[in-house]
Order: sequence, then structure tokens, then C-alpha cells
Amino acid sequence: MSNFEYIISSLPYLTMDFKYAEGQGYWHVVEEIRSELSEKDSATLDFLLKGFDTDQLNADFYAQALQHSLRFVREYFRFDLNLRNAKVRFLNRELGRPADLDLITGEGTPEDEGLDIDGYRFTGGEFEEEEAVAQALSQASLLGREKALDDVCWTKIGNLETFHYFDLTAVLAYIAKLHIVNRWLALDEEKGRALFRQLVQEVKGTFKGVNYTES
Repeated sequence: MSNFEYIISSLPYLTMDFKYAEGQGYWHVVEEIRSELSEKDSATLDFLLKGFDTDQLNADFYAQALQHSLRFVREYFRFDLNLRNAKVRFLNRELGRPADLDLITGEGTPEDEGLDIDGYRFTGGEFEEEEAVAQALSQASLLGREKALDDVCWTKIGNLETFHYFDLTAVLAYIAKLHIVNRWLALDEEKGRALFRQLVQEVKGTFKGVNYTES
């Protein structure tokens, strides 16, 4: 059985100065968390991590994600599908290509017969963040665009973890946000540190009565 209270209460201590300690990094944090998860919850973590690998993001993956047993996984990847298709449409317009070129629509025959959803035709459904994503994509600079898109993603993750404090959703939401932090530590260390401070404060705000120290 996963020790969620211990995991959540320990998270901010993993990188006290908002930089990875020597010899550590994103994957060290992930494995520290995994060590406290049950086999079943660890498998769900693996599925989330698979979704961070762009080489894995095809119709079969999204079909599996959209019927996952955990709501956080279903809704996170529904958002991710909509976001990725929005970016593809944007690039198609910029390059003068057909609007629907390279979209992931779920049409066709799945490699895995167990992944059939409504004749293997699925969409992202309602895209509440469509306007925010469109505004983000309109940013002139590439870094500004990436920051704005990650802000939308961060907010979405926060909404999905509302009222989840000591459970698998809280852990997966933390890792999803940490994935964003890790990317910005490589792109822009100042932005990455700021995001990590925000993440730590959010984790602290999930429960009371625990003493914290920061370096």
C-alpha cells in the first residue's frame, strides 16, 4: 500500500535550494517517490511518464489514456491531446499546410483491439483551455510562447488535483509539475527556480501543522 502522506510531506525536501544536488536530478526524485508506491500505483506512474515521451504519443497511447481508471490520467491526457493538436494546427497555418495534417484524431484501426473507443474515433472532447492556448501560441517569441503554454498546463494540473491531498492524484500532479520545472531548469534556470518555489509553496499549502525549513 502506498504511503501517500509520507510522500507528500517529504516532497519539498528533495531539492531544498531549488537545485538538484550533485549526482541527483529529475529521475532521482521520481525514483525516491516510486520507492514508496505500491506496485499498482507504480505502474500508473510509469504510464504518466510514458506520456512525457513524445515518441510514445500516438493514437493507441491516447486511446489507452482516455479509458484509464484514474480520472487524473484521463483528464490530463485529454488536455494534452487537445493541446498538441492545437499546436499542430497552429504550425500548419504558419507553414501553409492543410489544417488537419498530422492531427491525432483516433480514426483508423488500432493495433491493440482492446483500445477501441466508439469505432476507434475519439476526440479530446470539450477544450476549456482553447482560448488560453490560442493566446499563448500568439506570443511573438519562442520562449514567451513556451512559458505561456506551460502556464496553461500548470493551471490545468492544479485544477485536476483540487481536493486531492494524500493520494495518487496528488503525487502524479507533483511529478507532472516537476516535469515542467525540469524543462525550464534547462531552458532558463531563473524561470525554473521560480517555478520550483511555486511548486513547493503549493505542496506546503496542502496540509497544516508540518514544520518546514528552507536554505
